[in-house]
Amino acid sequence: MPASAEERFIAENFERLSAGLPGAFGLKDDCAELVPAPGQSFIVKTDPIVEGVHFLPDDDPADIAYKALAVNVSDLAAKAARPFAYLLAISLPVPPETPWMARFTTGLADAQDQFGLTLAGGDTDRVNGPASIGVTVFGECPVGRMVPRAGAAPGDRVYVTGRLGGAALGLALRLETGGSTGWPVPPAARDAALARYLRPEPRIGLRAALRAYARAAMDISDGLVKDLDRMCRLAEAGSAGAIIQFEDLPLFDGLAEVLATDKSAAMQLMTAGDDYEILAAIPPENAAAFEALAVKGGTPVTRIGEVTREAGVTVLDAAGRPIEFATRGFDHFERGS
Repeated sequence: MPASAEERFIAENFERLSAGLPGAFGLKDDCAELVPAPGQSFIVKTDPIVEGVHFLPDDDPADIAYKALAVNVSDLAAKAARPFAYLLAISLPVPPETPWMARFTTGLADAQDQFGLTLAGGDTDRVNGPASIGVTVFGECPVGRMVPRAGAAPGDRVYVTGRLGGAALGLALRLETGGSTGWPVPPAARDAALARYLRPEPRIGLRAALRAYARAAMDISDGLVKDLDRMCRLAEAGSAGAIIQFEDLPLFDGLAEVLATDKSAAMQLMTAGDDYEILAAIPPENAAAFEALAVKGGTPVTRIGEVTREAGVTVLDAAGRPIEFATRGFDHFERGS
């Protein structure tokens, strides 16, 4: 019996992406066999991206595929795990044209090369609705060394990688028509923000610093304030909070210009999510060593505040006054988020 249309689709588009992983069986089985190295644990994460929520219908398929892997690798980076394999479940409303799939698989190959991943298997489906790209990623970490979300303690220094607000700024610029935002964002900053929206940069170079010194860590997917509050509510001694100095926040290029002309919009961009930077709680006695090892790993970090005993995250302006945000982050199930 000849191969089915789905089997041909998988062979033509995805089989080469499984090369080098014996347990993937060339994607000809309906399961994969993965074995951790001695002394290692599997760290597993799944985070789908959906058309109209995480990407736009006319985004480059290569960027869509790259983002699907990157957002999952970002979670592993925050756990100090090394990514090595993934499963892909792709659901499309119509069979894609050959050029679309060629670009999509190119994006997957780019991300695999960048993050050290190999395709282990998955599924393909037709769906009566928007396209959905579901990825389950597998990482390795020495047994007992995964950095948890829980565990921060009052007095810990709060650090963040990279710069904030870039993806939200990029999406706003991507959606504008005829310069409708009115923001004086320099051309180079526009290009950088659009690139950050399309292709997040998981901070895999922070692995050694996190393993050595972090008490807690997580990536920022739903906004700085909201995600930091999540981490603090799981503090070592029960619910805690944090105080952040707005002046210390590392803003993405172009946000300073937005802040100067449209403060409300700038605050929304700061809490919109999609940054995929890492938040880390570091004991004060280890702060300098953490900074040094982060730099050695090629990952810039900035101290933005401190964990407190009082619940809630407070952001202070230069005069020490709390800043009020219209929304503190993105929520899939909250109206108006």
